[in-house]
Amino acid sequence: MTGCTDPTILNLWFAIGAEQETTPCIVSDTVLLEEDLSFTLDRVGQPLVWRRDARWPAGSVIDTSDVSVTLPVKQAYGYIWTCLGQPSADIFPIEEYDEPDRRNLNAASIGVNVSGPRAIENFLDMGHFPYVHTDILGVQPHTEVKEYDVEISESRDEIVATRCRFFQPMASTASTGGADVEYVYRVPHPYCSVLYKSSGQNPQRMDVIALFLQPVNQERVRAHMLLSMLDEANDERVMRRFQQTIFGQDKPILENQYPKKLPLDPRAETPIRADKSAVAYRRWLSSKGVTYGVIPAAN
Repeated sequence: MTGCTDPTILNLWFAIGAEQETTPCIVSDTVLLEEDLSFTLDRVGQPLVWRRDARWPAGSVIDTSDVSVTLPVKQAYGYIWTCLGQPSADIFPIEEYDEPDRRNLNAASIGVNVSGPRAIENFLDMGHFPYVHTDILGVQPHTEVKEYDVEISESRDEIVATRCRFFQPMASTASTGGADVEYVYRVPHPYCSVLYKSSGQNPQRMDVIALFLQPVNQERVRAHMLLSMLDEANDERVMRRFQQTIFGQDKPILENQYPKKLPLDPRAETPIRADKSAVAYRRWLSSKGVTYGVIPAAN
């Protein structure tokens, strides 16, 4: 049995591995919501996920037709997704991913000792750019988080933050100087966030960086980071290295959060104007009755 008893979380889809990093008919092991899982691709590239079986240890060659009991599975955005419960909805859309001139890749899959909601909240926070990502995503004295809009959309069941602008000295690998960068943030899933940022290649369009969190347990995640970029000039290794540098700067900050679970009580941590997205996110989780990876508000 899984260690998660939160029905909202159990019935969600979670990314557990990048397709391009999964070898067909070779078993890969992982953990989702405290449940030991195995996965692979069959000979035609279709994914399978099952509860770990001692007959097929990680790295072993498998005839996928031998796996008779499998979990729900989907392929989306270059990742294998599964659900431990009964999927309550389809995986949220990212229309830009299918545009033919984009470069789509997994920047990294990184383990972090923090709860998923804490990691999502950090992803939404522009205020830390000048202090944590100095001379890349921010620089002093440009520390102000300008007024922006946040909406909790009931029809789409997601949070959207718009009119987000922040001065950045090097917003991407293609940057040649500092500029105000426009952002749009979406949170379409309690453990996933999608960031749109103005593209240095085409000012009329936006690059996409998505964070798909795989909760290993309540205080540890694997962070899968999707890039869907309009960058034609740079080698994929350069693009990956840039995003891994950013995430590497965030990782120690995240792992030193206390408590590691996200408190949902609005009185637990004092918000400021820059925290509008975080406040909306906590309220949204509370409205869904989420209990996994959070400290629920007292009744």
